Amino acid sequence: MESIKNIYLIGRGPSSSHTMGPEKASKRFLAKNPQATHFKVELYGSFALTGKGHMTDKIIREVLGENTEIAFLPLVESSYHPNCMKFFAYLGNELIDEWKVYSVGGGELKEEGEERKGYKNPVFPHHFMEDILAYCKQEHISLVEYVDRFEAPDLNAYLETVLNAMDDAIKRGIATEGVLPGRLKIKRKAKTFYEKYLENHRFPTILYAYSLATSEENASSGIIVTAPTCGSCGVLPSVLLGMHHHHHSPRESLIKALKIAGLIGNLVKHNASISGAEVGCQGEVGVACSMAAAAAAYLKGGNNSVIEYAAEIALEHHLGMTCDPIDGMVQIPCIERNALSAQYAINASEYALMTDGAHHITLDSVIEVMKETGKDMHAKYRETSLGGLATVKRTKEPPKE
Repeated sequence: MESIKNIYLIGRGPSSSHTMGPEKASKRFLAKNPQATHFKVELYGSFALTGKGHMTDKIIREVLGENTEIAFLPLVESSYHPNCMKFFAYLGNELIDEWKVYSVGGGELKEEGEERKGYKNPVFPHHFMEDILAYCKQEHISLVEYVDRFEAPDLNAYLETVLNAMDDAIKRGIATEGVLPGRLKIKRKAKTFYEKYLENHRFPTILYAYSLATSEENASSGIIVTAPTCGSCGVLPSVLLGMHHHHHSPRESLIKALKIAGLIGNLVKHNASISGAEVGCQGEVGVACSMAAAAAAYLKGGNNSVIEYAAEIALEHHLGMTCDPIDGMVQIPCIERNALSAQYAINASEYALMTDGAHHITLDSVIEVMKETGKDMHAKYRETSLGGLATVKRTKEPPKE
């Protein structure tokens, strides 16, 4: 597996696959064709169906220039991955370059036929939690020590930057009022929830406030951290910084918890998917909840087996969760879902901590089931906005623009 740095990318929301990925691809294509006079970009599959809501076209034009033609082609699909785009560069009337590329989740890019599990710079020798646990038992080390043994020495410094970015997003979110961009005109709630926390000092309230703050920043194209994606970016920061500010978990422990969470996210990314367009929201919020549950179990003193159990519980009970955003925007049901899954991560960790860590279903098994469930899930429930909540009648129509 690759470095856990790639799980935690700092960038603009609202979507790691639909915003960060296309932005990265556009920059690469522009760097390769600086002489081009204009560009065309074709967006296929999920990109075409939810691209406007995810601001895909906006970010591409910001990089390539306003003189960029963007074509939404929802009927063109690829068996490799639903998030496919093709770039064309022109010099006058002459086509000088073209490139088909896929955004496979978490901001990562892959080309046609490229091995999904292949990495240019692999870091970890093990690909399954069962093997990692066996190695740790043999070597008498913790999961944190396992990460440290194989990661580069600069990981701590990078995770400090990640934690600072998470903290900054929360601070901006709980200080900002108004409505979120788009036709839905959703009112920001984080500031109100945080004010309620200052009144009642209940831990669930700060979890909700911090998660809403991060998710609302994401929906507003603010700077957030993928954990493991933009759409699920509110879960882990709210658990970590909520425990820091409410339960006084030491900041240095949060860095270690980020290592635990990153390892869980890496396992899912390697063995299944963290792309909502490929496996539904179980691969985004479900994985975020699993990462956060493992981190919380660590912060509460859980051993390796308990940490694995907490991660397994959290992911198991998100199996089958669909990705059906209204208007293709990362707002409904995404924002509320992040907040509730933050609380569920705490519940999963506390349940696991009451046991000795022994259980029948392993995290590896749940990851495999998640992958198969995603394959069986109808495409209309996988980030296309063609079914589910995206098509139900709302109680109140949003105000007209």
